Formats: sequence, C-alpha cells, structure tokens
Amino acid sequence: MKQTRLAKAGRISQLIRAGLIAGVVVAGLIFPLVALAGVGAKTGADALQSMPEELTVVPSAQTTYVYANDGKTLLTMFYEEHRKPTKVQDMAPYITQAIVASEDTRFYEHNGVDAKGVARAFVANQQAGGVSQGASTLTMQYVRMALRDGAKTPKQALEATEQTTARKLREMRLAIELEKRVTKQEILQRYLNSAYFGHRAYGIFAAAEVFFSKTPKQLTLTEAALLAGLVKAPSDFDPARRTNQKAATERRNYVIDQMLKMGSITALQARSAKKAKIKLNLTTPPNDCVSVPSEHNDWGFYCDYLRNWWMEQPAFGTTSQERLENLRRGGYRIVTAIDPRIQSSAMKHILDKEKKKSVYAHGEVVIEPGTGRIKAMAVNRKYSLDQKKNGEHSDRRLRGEVRGNYPNTVNPLLGGGDMAGYQAGSTFKIFTMLAALDEGLPLNTTFYSPPRFVTKYITAPGPATCGDNWCPKNSSPSMTGNQTMWSGFGKSVNTYFVQLEQKVGAEKAVKMAERLGLKWRTEIDKTLAQPDRAEGWGAFTLGVSDATPLEMANVFATLAAEGTYCEPLPVQTINTRDGASLEYEGKKVAGPRCHQAVRPEVAQAATDAARCVTGYGAAKGSCGGWETSPMVHATLKRPVAGKSGTTDSNRSAWFCGFTPQLAAAAFVADPDNPENTVGTSRGTISKFTVAETLKDALKGQPKVKFNPPPKKMVYGGKDD
Repeated sequence: MKQTRLAKAGRISQLIRAGLIAGVVVAGLIFPLVALAGVGAKTGADALQSMPEELTVVPSAQTTYVYANDGKTLLTMFYEEHRKPTKVQDMAPYITQAIVASEDTRFYEHNGVDAKGVARAFVANQQAGGVSQGASTLTMQYVRMALRDGAKTPKQALEATEQTTARKLREMRLAIELEKRVTKQEILQRYLNSAYFGHRAYGIFAAAEVFFSKTPKQLTLTEAALLAGLVKAPSDFDPARRTNQKAATERRNYVIDQMLKMGSITALQARSAKKAKIKLNLTTPPNDCVSVPSEHNDWGFYCDYLRNWWMEQPAFGTTSQERLENLRRGGYRIVTAIDPRIQSSAMKHILDKEKKKSVYAHGEVVIEPGTGRIKAMAVNRKYSLDQKKNGEHSDRRLRGEVRGNYPNTVNPLLGGGDMAGYQAGSTFKIFTMLAALDEGLPLNTTFYSPPRFVTKYITAPGPATCGDNWCPKNSSPSMTGNQTMWSGFGKSVNTYFVQLEQKVGAEKAVKMAERLGLKWRTEIDKTLAQPDRAEGWGAFTLGVSDATPLEMANVFATLAAEGTYCEPLPVQTINTRDGASLEYEGKKVAGPRCHQAVRPEVAQAATDAARCVTGYGAAKGSCGGWETSPMVHATLKRPVAGKSGTTDSNRSAWFCGFTPQLAAAAFVADPDNPENTVGTSRGTISKFTVAETLKDALKGQPKVKFNPPPKKMVYGGKDD
C-alpha cells in the first residue's frame, strides 16, 4: 500500500514538473485530484487549462499619511490595513532570507509549484489520515493574497481563501504563469508587502514599525526571524501576548534553524540568535483624528475638518462612504496647510483667556488670503470621544441627562461639519457695506443716526419693536449724529447700518454673504434667506444669523485678497501612492480654488472702512474720533483692519481681523446653550486673541500696506 502511494506521488510530481496538471491535498483538501481515484492526466490537464492564466493584481490597501505644511511633521494616518510598500533593497537581507526559510526553502528552485513538496505533502497526509503538511509555495501564497485583496464581492473573497480543489488548482496555474512573467525578487517583494503579521500590520514595513519601532532596513537577524515566523499564524505566535512567549520563541528558532540549513547564516550566528530573548518595542501607529499626537491634541480639530472636507470632494469617489474608504485605503501623502507655529500661538493665546474646562468655547481660525489655505484651527477643547468626566450641561433642563461638551468633544466647533455656528453679531455689517459699495454707494454716504431708528421692516413684537416695525437702537448715545461708512463701521453704529441696508436692500446683503461663502444651516435662516423673504430680513445686518469661525475668517480673507474669494482649503499637496500630484478634471485637487467674488475697488473701499475699527485709521476718510477695537493695531503695530461683533445680551463675542498676508476670526460662546451669555468681561478677548496671534504669525515678515480705494469709491461718480 505504501509503495502504491509513493508511486502515485511520483506520477503527480512528474506531471506538475511538466506543467500539465496540479492537484494535491493541502490545507484541508482531500486528495485525489489528478491521476488518483480514476482521474487521469488528460482530465487533470483539461481542468488546469480551463483556469485563468494571468493574475490580475489589484493594488492593495495602503496607509494614507497626513503631514503639517512642512511635509515632515506627521499629524496622523488613515488606514484599514496598515501597509506601506517597501522595495527589497530597502529591507535587511535577513528578512528575505528568513521568509524563504520559513515558508518555502525551495523557492529559488521551483517554477511556482514545488513538485517535491506536493508529493511529500500527499504522502504525509495520506499516512496521517488528514492534513499534516501543506504544499503552498511562496508564489502560491502570494497569488492567494492577491486574489483575496482584489476581491470585489464577499463571494470572490471566499473563493480566494476557501479550502477547495478549484482554489488550489487556480493558485497553481496562476503561480506557474506568474513565475514566467515576474522575477523571483519581484515575487518576494510583493509577498513581503502583502503578508499579514498581526496587530493590523500588513506588509513588512508595518510589521517592523509595530513590533520593533524600526524600518525594515534596520531589522536584526533575531527580529527578522521572529517576524517571518508570524506569517504562518499571527495570533498563535504573537510575541506581544505573554502567554505566547514560548510558542513565539520556538517558532523564531525554527526559522533560524531553517536559515542555517539553507546556508543563509553561520552556525555561530544561529546559536547567538537562538539564545537571545524576545525584545519588542511595540508601537501603535496613529489612525484617524483621535490618534493625533497627545502633545498636540488640538490638531484633532484640524484633522476632523480635513476628513469632512475630503468626504465632500468628488475627486475621491461618488459617495461620502466611498471617499472615506479611499482615504483609508488609497495610500495618499497629504501635506496639509496647518502651520504648527501659528497653531501653537493661537492655542496659547486662547488658553491664556479661556481654559479647556470652561463652559464657553473660545476658538480661532487663521486663513491665508489669495489661496484659502487654513493655517490654524484652535479651540479651548480636547479632541476626544471620552466624555465621561465632562462638566455639567449649561442648559439646566438637560442636566442629569446629557453632559456638556467640555473639555472633551469631537464636535466641529470651528466649522466644516453640521453645526450651524454662532450668531456673529455686528461682523455681519460687512455684508451690508459691501452690498452698498457694490451698488455704487460711496464710502462718504451719510445718514443721521439717532439713538433708535424705526425701520420699514415688520417684525414680531419684542424689545426692538415699535408697534409693527422693527426699531433697533445703538449701544451708546455717543453714536448719535451724522455717520459715514468709515465712522459707522468703525463705531459699529446700528442705526446707520439699518438705514444703509434699507437703501440697498436687505436681500442684496444676504446675497453678498452667500457670494462670500456663507451657508444657512438652521431652518429659520434657510427660510429668511429665501429670495422671496430676504428683502424683509432687516435684522440680518446686525448678525442674527449663525455663521462659523471658518466662514467668517474667509470672508475677511477675501477682503485682504482684494475681492478674490478662495474656498477654505486644508491641504497644500495631495500625492497618490505613485507619487503623482492628484488631479481631477484637469486641475490639481490641492490647488487653490479662487474667483473674483467682488470687484477689487469694492474690497479696497470696504477695507478702508474696516481700518477704522482697529485704530489703524482710514486712508481716505475720517473714522469719527473713536473706534471699537483700538487694541488690535496697538498690539499688532502693522496695517490691520477688521470688525468686532457682539449679539443681544452678549450671547457671543467675535472679532475678525486681517492684514494683506493673513486673516483670522475668533469667537467666544457656549456651543451647548446659545442662550447662555458670555458677559461683558469676555467682550474683548477675541480682539486680543486675533491681534496676538497675527503678531506672532507675522513676526519677521514685511509690513505690507493695504491699497487705498479709488476716488469713485470714496466720493462717488467717476475717477479722474
């Protein structure tokens, strides 16, 4: 009986070497397939010939790396399978030697299917009455991995890994054909970049990083042998589990013995390596925004915006889920626009004024005019999903049921998510002024501004109503008198701006805000902003609508760029896994997306009025003797313009400031409870935060001046 089995094994060995058939009991299959149990060589050959000849290799999932604007500082990574392809020449020779010794000692001798191994496995399994040996070569194992990774459906994934005769035949056929087309070195490289080593580490780069915090080039003999031994059964031989130490050591030593038998190492090297204890230096590679470096936890909010932005871009897929999968599997190299120096400065000045445990959120966004690139997104919160120890909710009705979002939260407090934002107060006067200037009204447009003004707008009864009409008032009696756009904006005179709004039309102010990137997220804002309703939205000019700090920073960045609006952009470059700059519809995905939203002369005129706010002073007119935010220019000591804003009862306090090089918007409010007032004591902190951040960010840079507006924008009529 034994001789019969050996004879059959010999016949199969000959057939496989001849490349005619492939069949074997391996990995749980029950022999016979070919030349056994009545299946002859011709039948086996016919089955083999019906199999596909060429392996279709689908690119494996790769890790996406995200960096700061220097291209070196790692923010985080995104992956489903942590993998970074590595060339053989960038691996220590020990690892290639170890994987061959561990998995396929005849790798350099066979043609993809090891005839001797097949015969040996058959005999061993027949004698054991079950599976005691396998016969998959490295090439066949790689084929299996490639089929698994390329599966587009669960059925295909099952077919790539299930223990069937058809699967084994297909692997053999594809392995033989692959070796005709690809060098052994290339197959070995592909294998080492595909194999799973445990701990979500796919490929040797990830394995070296996870287990030893090294690159593949730095692996020692003992480390390489340990990793090579994991491929057979990553969980069973996991050296990170204390209960597995004995098994892991035995498996490593087996690999070392095999390396010695193959002549890859000397006996002395083998003895020394086997005596060594397993020493790991485990690393958990960061994954997603919750894994930003702990010392820079504030980067999490920027990362969160990047991810939300990515999921909106058609360049990355047709659905948000497809785009997210692309981010986690695409192997991109993303250099963001975040400037760690500016981010650090913003965080310092924010936390100097409002600690993380405060119920009030104090945040800031900094944008580069002319590109839209976001340089910083900072807020006095910790980016974390763990809210067990958060403070009480500021809305008494929710206390005991819901915890507050402080200090820990992942809510997009600065923009980019589904949060509506915060009422922006008098910063919205910029839209009315721009609409007026755009319609041809000059900066010296004058209105007598009484303490209270009865408008034509009809509103519900309330503290700012006079009968059926809305009649807002000024915050100070000193604002009474004739005002121009310079003084009205610099002093934030409500009764001047409602008259200006009446003259130009509230609907045009709303439309201007939309031109500059604002979106309406609450139902009331969406309703009032509709074309047939906007003309009656008189309170719009006083900032009753919600906006995000990101949106407002970009509005003033548009002024700094003399009317050129650029979409807020969190990226500087995006490169594919092949190193190419990613393009979509003929344009670089990471390139600025800009257009002229308002005429340059209109932006110049609005900037001239906004200079009055900061104490810098207008180039072409009088600011009226005082301003709301003189500390801004006093702190910055360079050309600067901007606008402050507070809401009724001080529910929020803002400041938006800009120079020709940078724009910033800061706010303070209670995101959990918009009715919770910030108080007068917090009314100026946003002004100082913006001024101090811009001062730090622009240190050492030239003091660039604003271009003054042409004469027609000052006095009306035509320029000489």
